[in-house]
Amino acid sequence: MGKIHGDLSELVGNTPILDLRRIRAARRVLSRILVKIEYLNPAGSVKDRTAWSIIREAERSGQLKPGDLLVDITSGNTGIGLAAIAASRGYRTKFYLRDVISRDKINILRQFGAEVVLIENEKFLVPDALNDILQTIRNENPGAFFTDQRENPANPLIHLETTGPEIWRDTDGDVDILVGTVGTGGTISGAGRFLKQQKPGVHVVVAEPTPESVPTLDNPDAEAIEGVHKVTEVEESHLPGTYDSTVVDEVIAVTTAEAQKTALAVAREEGILVGTSSGAALAVALVLAARPENADKTIVVIVPDSGERYLSTLKTQG
Repeated sequence: MGKIHGDLSELVGNTPILDLRRIRAARRVLSRILVKIEYLNPAGSVKDRTAWSIIREAERSGQLKPGDLLVDITSGNTGIGLAAIAASRGYRTKFYLRDVISRDKINILRQFGAEVVLIENEKFLVPDALNDILQTIRNENPGAFFTDQRENPANPLIHLETTGPEIWRDTDGDVDILVGTVGTGGTISGAGRFLKQQKPGVHVVVAEPTPESVPTLDNPDAEAIEGVHKVTEVEESHLPGTYDSTVVDEVIAVTTAEAQKTALAVAREEGILVGTSSGAALAVALVLAARPENADKTIVVIVPDSGERYLSTLKTQG
């Protein structure tokens, strides 16, 4: 019997898991590689979960009332999720983004009615830039609800409540390795914690960019993996409060070129159009799958969003 939903939030979660059989057969790896396809959330990314959790908890605590303005800094996906759910519940949104963010994401934000403020990327490259920018956002929007995705405990909470349990349920507990990337760290922290509670031996791995794939003052034009941040060689105070390093067992670095190449391979060999951050996580999964000790193990990769959000930034592929 069918079911008609009454609210957009009811469509968040319960995304499918797919076995990448062609990818692993072509590379002759013995590990099973499963992808959790998060771009099938209603607004197109894993961050729909975070957005709904932030809004849900703010409503429960009485911090939001109809017509309120929600503000934050975003790489696009959390902002898109917040903008979509906010629109469905009568709130306004305003987001601050680096000016190098894909035009696709900016256009989607505006389509949902969000006000977009672009900040020169160079301003993020100086020491303590993020804290200064966040303070500016607060100062420019008195009375607004700051969603604070980097520190809000509602972020990892939703992945502890939903993402992790869904992986456990859909694999019948047959999961040995979890791979993801870190934007705010909420996904890998919440889902990883749940899986370790069920099976302490689960190995949680983060894919991070190599140094040459991170823009710096010396190399401001480095091609970054959008929305994917380093977690090693970073001062603890500069890591998001929503990232729990105690859950993570290993960090593997990948170049932007490797991430793009893997995303392209998955599109052409499996028919799944994933974003560059997904390509980074999948590249790391292939590294893990090639290790002899991981033969016959199950690797679950969280695919955050679709490649449609990055088409304007990709080089034309033959």
